[in-house]
Amino acid sequence: MPNTQSIPFVAAPRVLNRPHSITASVDIPAGGAEGGLICQGSAAGGYSLFVMDGRLHFVQNYVGRDRFEVISDSTLPPGTHELRFEFEPTSLPDMASGRGAAGHLQLYVDGTLVGNVDAPTTTPFLLNPGALTCGANPGSPVTPQYTSPFKFTGTIHKVTVNVSGELTSDPEAKLRAHMARQ
Repeated sequence: MPNTQSIPFVAAPRVLNRPHSITASVDIPAGGAEGGLICQGSAAGGYSLFVMDGRLHFVQNYVGRDRFEVISDSTLPPGTHELRFEFEPTSLPDMASGRGAAGHLQLYVDGTLVGNVDAPTTTPFLLNPGALTCGANPGSPVTPQYTSPFKFTGTIHKVTVNVSGELTSDPEAKLRAHMARQ
């Protein structure tokens, strides 16, 4: 929940190198909203799910060397929404080379796929500093796109990190993504 303490890396859900999803139930006011929904890590590596310029964003910061970002293809209208990020690994991590699993980065708004990008690698071992924070990105920002603390200006009802491996099944979205790669 927002306005709570950050959770240390050792106590936070382990999302590295495995299928996972992050779902935020939010209210977007009539004038729009922006800010961090959930983040873990810092400029040295991590991830951030946030709203900026009316769109949902997810950034995977690979150990401060590279950033992979997916942005929703449409703006978020006012109202109550379920904003979701999913990571689907497409390879095993290569720990000896310092590379985490490659995978699909996907964004959903109210169950509809609104953006997807492939990341060639992700963070392999740990996020240090790696505190998990909801509703802002305190400290060193995960991405230079915003400045800390980047508090969310809408209302967050809850954010759920699911590491069960269950992802949204959307055959039409898979077909569109496959056709886009042709």
